[in-house]
Amino acid sequence: MKWIATIWGILGVTAFIGTAIIRLYEKAALAFSPAYELTTMHWIIMVAFSIFMLIAEGYRGFQKKFSPRTAARTHYLFQHSTPKRLLLAPLFCMGYFDATKKTRIIAISLTAGIICLILLMRLVPMPMRGVLDVGVVLGLSYGLLSYFCFLVKVFTKKDHGHSPEMPQ
Repeated sequence: MKWIATIWGILGVTAFIGTAIIRLYEKAALAFSPAYELTTMHWIIMVAFSIFMLIAEGYRGFQKKFSPRTAARTHYLFQHSTPKRLLLAPLFCMGYFDATKKTRIIAISLTAGIICLILLMRLVPMPMRGVLDVGVVLGLSYGLLSYFCFLVKVFTKKDHGHSPEMPQ
């Protein structure tokens, strides 16, 4: 049961982030189609926003917070699976339940914030939407890679130093 829960958790988290990458990549690629002509300002915004997203979302959001915690929770799931955690493994790994109050609040708040941003981005016309989506794709891709790196760390090092942030 522990292997099934763990694999389901990893695949679920990967699918959650990976699906967003694929959907946004399609929108980003559309901005480079012959239907749109990118100006110098578009290119400057794309480079600047991409750098910002790599730092803010990829490094500070994922590498420093989400990825180590989620990987530690995935490892905890491997060690302490239950039928409920097996069934909802991706949600457990991301901290939606059986987590500290702070972790649950962060998970729910981030989800609500992401939904709001998605709705707002629908209002941004092309090609600017695609230009901004390039930065988001880069940040999410960095984040997914960092999650995989932390998974290797928590499953290969006895003292990996990352808390699964379980309630007391």
